[in-house]
This record gives sequence, structure tokens and C-alpha cells, in this order.
Amino acid sequence: MRKNRPDARRSSLRMRALMVLILTAILAFAASLCLATSGQTGSFTIERVTSYPYPLELVASPSGSRLAWVFNEKGVRNIWAAEGPDFKARRLTSYKDDDGQELTNLSFAHDGNSIVFVRGGDHDANYPMPGNLQPDPGSSPIQPKLEVLVVPFGGGTPKLLGEGDDPVISPKGDRVIFLRDHQVWAAPLDGAKPAARLFFCKGESRSPVFSPDGSAIAFVSARDDHSFVTLFTSDNDPIRYLAPSTSLDSNPVWSPDGSHIAFVRQPGRGGAPQTLLDSHPQPWSIWVVDAKSGNAHQAWRSPDTLLGSFPQTLGQANLHWGAGGRLIFLADLDGWPHLYSVPETGGQSPLLLTPGNFMAEYVTMTPDAKYAVYNANSGADPDDIERRHLFRVPSDSATPLPITSGDGIEWSPAVTGDGATIAFIGTNARRPPLPAVVSTNGGQPRSIAEDRIPADFPTSQLVAPKKVIVRADDGVEVHCQLFERADIPGKKPAVIFVHGGPPRQMLLGWHYMDYYTNAYAVNQYLANHGYIVMSVNYRLGIGYGHAFHHAEHSGFRGAAEYRDVVAGGRFLQTYPAVDAKRIGIWGGSYGGFLTALALGRNSDIFAAGVDLHGVHDWSTFVQPAVVERLSHFEKDDADQALKVAWESSPIAYISTWKSPVLLIQGDDDRNVRFHQTVDLARRLEAAGVRYEEMVIPDEVHGFLRHRTWVQVDSAVVKYLDKVFAVQ
Repeated sequence: MRKNRPDARRSSLRMRALMVLILTAILAFAASLCLATSGQTGSFTIERVTSYPYPLELVASPSGSRLAWVFNEKGVRNIWAAEGPDFKARRLTSYKDDDGQELTNLSFAHDGNSIVFVRGGDHDANYPMPGNLQPDPGSSPIQPKLEVLVVPFGGGTPKLLGEGDDPVISPKGDRVIFLRDHQVWAAPLDGAKPAARLFFCKGESRSPVFSPDGSAIAFVSARDDHSFVTLFTSDNDPIRYLAPSTSLDSNPVWSPDGSHIAFVRQPGRGGAPQTLLDSHPQPWSIWVVDAKSGNAHQAWRSPDTLLGSFPQTLGQANLHWGAGGRLIFLADLDGWPHLYSVPETGGQSPLLLTPGNFMAEYVTMTPDAKYAVYNANSGADPDDIERRHLFRVPSDSATPLPITSGDGIEWSPAVTGDGATIAFIGTNARRPPLPAVVSTNGGQPRSIAEDRIPADFPTSQLVAPKKVIVRADDGVEVHCQLFERADIPGKKPAVIFVHGGPPRQMLLGWHYMDYYTNAYAVNQYLANHGYIVMSVNYRLGIGYGHAFHHAEHSGFRGAAEYRDVVAGGRFLQTYPAVDAKRIGIWGGSYGGFLTALALGRNSDIFAAGVDLHGVHDWSTFVQPAVVERLSHFEKDDADQALKVAWESSPIAYISTWKSPVLLIQGDDDRNVRFHQTVDLARRLEAAGVRYEEMVIPDEVHGFLRHRTWVQVDSAVVKYLDKVFAVQ
């Protein structure tokens, strides 16, 4: 056997070293390629993408240029403020815990030196808990309260004014009124004396509002099947009921000079019951009453048509008193939610102020009442139908002026007391929402508090969703947003997201409701980690006209909106980058209902799902109406309505439900009864359907703690990863 020569050994060693270097380079290149392909997914965690500060409750002082809002930063809620011309943000309160206690109902004193707010409660709840128990999502052994507090604009320790909600500050700046146990209470603005009930009035007192000089209070006295607009002046004068009738009167608004009150009137509850399975006009009118004499007249009445029905978009009637004695309101008269105005004297057809195929939202007035400021899904870009921009329109002329434009999304306009600036909350596809300011004449907006976005927030890694339009099998056009990382090769799992509400619209960017900013963050996480995500704006949603919002045979009347979800699923099945065998679905509330319905009806399309606090049995909602009809000996279509409601429910399809599901709900849910999930779990278990569950004790529908959201969001993505074998 021949021995190796020294030069041969040296050559072999050099070759080995070269191979090691080449292998090291290959591994390094592969690692960098993997990192580039994944978009640094190792740093893109659920914790980071949900760590954005969320602003809400933006208000402006009646005088000067002062602003205030709430920042929710990882569940820690505090009041922040800014003042022109620099509008530098600063924190006023010093709450430190993710305790699930809301800060809401912000309002300025007239001089701008004090801010009143409410701490606690669940202001998105559909029904109260027995005993008026306030949410305790942190399971504190000390029972939370719903409290009205005041904090100086200069900052400091908030002072308790009393237990209650819906505070209103007197224009005189001397006292605050608020609601407690359905009655009006009052306390000095400085908190020098304990709060006390201001007066007694039968029924439930609602919507109190001071006259411009602070000498009188108009409010609604609700009495089950009817309600009155009511006037309180002093302990020495009796309560006055203004134009009392069998109607439901609401939404009192004072004229600028304090001489008159405008209000909304709807028919009182009663009469022969209407069929449950059909849509019926819901008429309404606007009345004006002289605050001294009590003389009243009808200023406008809706046509007795479906388009004339009482509006169901944000702010509903949005009744305001404009300059020149004109009343501004929102209605769907031309098939879209638009602003109109009429003279306070009545007798004229309403003037359409905002013509076009878009909806108006978030309506406020300039201090001089000459203009309405609003946002709308309108603009020069066809994709603006999936965004929101700000506009200004005179109260007597259909000449809207765009204030913002581009690829951003803007909402919650608040005009400063000096009339020079419009504050708002704005965002786009990548940067989370922040307060901002712009001149009332338009121009370049300026964001406030950009430094509150964490340095490690993955802004640059977010994808810009694309508008996609699909068509349901009955021809309805359905708008969707598609999230996709085009640089990730191969067939990918896909997920349909369905929003709740259902009067909602998902957008081409971060959302103006905190619940859906969270959903947007989760969809971004999924897209960044190799999923294709499509958010489906199914019928019953807003933004696409009255007929789409009030779709026939929807909900418990036939679930026609599910056709739109199926259309989204079919689209993904044929999308080149999607693995058709790995299509999932997730959503919350009404989106949870549609998720469960998809898994029950079409396990052949949807291989798995995550159902957050969904509705699973419509008959429990229809049953009370049926019982009411039977008590009046008028059955109508009660039996058929119950049958259709059952057939529209996920639990009717347990026998065809094959796909696994994760069920998530808080057991203090005040929007969808927790029993909906309990009942579904028992049925799935009996049928042998694979399911997992996550129950959060003491949490409400819209999870009040950031810790809960991170826990839930992590569970959503981990479950989908597990089912679809995503590493």
C-alpha cells in the first residue's frame, strides 16, 4: 500500500479548506436568502405587530386650539393632549396597568382648562349585566366601577366627580351632568361637592344636553314603547314634555340661540306586527319645538319607502343645527348615506349636500355652524371606495371641498374652537393610526405623536392589501382585500377573514375601529408568514350603498350574505399561488357566525376555522318576536320565520360539519351570549367533530385587555399553523 506524499497531503488539506469555505458561503447565502424571503419573520411576531398605540376619543376644545384623545398603548390607557400651533403631544394622566378599564366620553370645558372623561364600563355592549355589574377582565377582587372624572389640561391627578356615564359640561363651566341609574346627576366641575341627583323624572333619562347659555337641560325620557323630549330648568319649575305623543322621540339638539330644539321622531312600538321575513320601511321625521311656548312643527318627514328608512350608519340621523336656520341630517334617500339640509321652518324638499356613490360618516360642525365636516369613502382614486377621506361642505350648498386625499385613511374629525384646524385620526396601509392636524381649507396634514410607535414595530414589513372584486352566484359584486407576499414561492395556505357587525367595511389599510385594527394586524402577520389572506366585505356591510347594506334574505332571514363568503373561497381555490386543500376561515362576532356556517355547509372548501364569539343559533333571537306575536293572537309568519332562522344557523349543519375549529369567547360577553359557544361545543362533541376551545373568564366581547388580545391572536395563528402544517 503506497503512502501519501507530503505535497499530496498539503493539496488535500487545501482542498478540504476550500470546500469548508464554499460550504460556509453556501450556508450563509442560504440563510440570507431565507431571511430575505421571509421578510425577517423571526422579528415579525404577534406581540410586535399588535404593539401599536391606538388613538381614540379625539375631541377639540370649544375655544382656542386644544386637543385631547386617549392612547391605548398595549392595554395601558391614558389621556393625551396637544395645543396649536405646534401640537406637541403630552400625556395628562398616569395610568400604568393593562387593567381593561376603558377611558371614554372625553369633553372639554368651554375655556379648555379641564377635560371630563369616564373610566370603566363596556361601551360597545348590547345589553347590561344583571345588577349593572361593570366588566372585570383582570379578575380583580375589587369590584370595578363606572366613574366620571376630571383632569386639568395641564395634567395631574384626575378628580372623581361621581359614579356614572355620558357626562356633559355646562357652557357656564360650573358643573357637569351625567347619567346614573337612568337618572340625571350633577356635580361641580371642580369636584368640591359630592354628586347628587339633579331631578326626578319617570322613565329612563337619556341624551342630556345643555342649552347654549347653560340655563336649561333637554333630555329624553324613555318609557318603553314611547319616549318624550323633555326640558328641565330648575327645582322650582315642573318638568316640561315637549310635543308629547305616542311616538319615540330622541336626539334633541338646541338651536345656536337656544330658542328652539330639533329632535328625531319615530313611531312608537305597537300596532299590527309586521312579517319577520320581509323588509319594511322604518319612517322617521325631524321636528322643531319652541323651548318657551312648546309649539312644535314637523320640519321634514321621510318618504314611506325602504330608502327613506331611519339610517343605520354611524351617528344614525346625525342631526345638527347649521347656520342660517338650516337643519343638517343624514339619510339614504338616493340609495347612499348622504348629508341633507332643510330650513328649520320646513316646507321644502331636502337639499342633497353630498351627491355621489359613497357614504358619509363621522359628521361634525365647524364652530360657526357654516360647514359640516365629515369623512367619506370617496376620492379621485377608484380604490378610495375602500378608504376614508375628509371633506367640508356648506350647510346650504352642494359644494363639498376635499380636505385630505391620497392612499391614507382619515376619520374622527374635530374642528378646533378657533375654527382654523381640523384634527383627525389618520393611517394608511403600513403606518398604524395616529392623531393628525390639517388646515380647515385643506393642505398637507401633519401627524402627532409619531414617536409613540415602538422602534421595533415592523412597519416596513407590512404588505399593502390589494382590492379584489369577486361575484357571488346570484350576481352580487363583492369587494375584498387581498394580502400577499409575492416573494414567497410555492403553493401557500390561504385564509378568508370575515368581519363582524355586520355594518362594517374592511379597508385598504388599518381600520378606524380598534377591534378591526387588531384583525388587520393578525392578517398582516399571516401574510408575512406565508399565508394568502383575503378579507371579504360581504353584503350587509357598509360602504357600497343602501341595497348592499340592507340585503334581502340575509341574517336570520336566509343568510344570503354567506354566498359572498363562498365566492371568496371559490376565488382562492383557483388562485394560482394557493394550495386549494389548505383554505381556512376566521372571524369574530358576525364573522364568527359566518365562520361556523362555512365549516358546517362547506367543509369541502374550508379545511379549518377559528370562530371568535360567533352566533350559532338564530332562533334564539327570533323567538322573543314570535312570543310577542302569539301574545297578541297574531301569528303572521312566525312558524316560517323560526324555520328559516334555524336553516340560517350553523347548528343546523352539524351533520355535514367535518373541518376542525377553534372556538374562542370571553364568558362576560355582553354582545353575544356565551351560551352560543357552550351549545355549539356540545353539539360538535356529540357529532365527533374535532374542536378546541379557549375560554377567557371575565372578558367581554371586544376583549378589554391587551394581554387577552395577544393570547387570542397567538392562539389563532398557532391553530392555523398546526392544522395546515406551517412551520
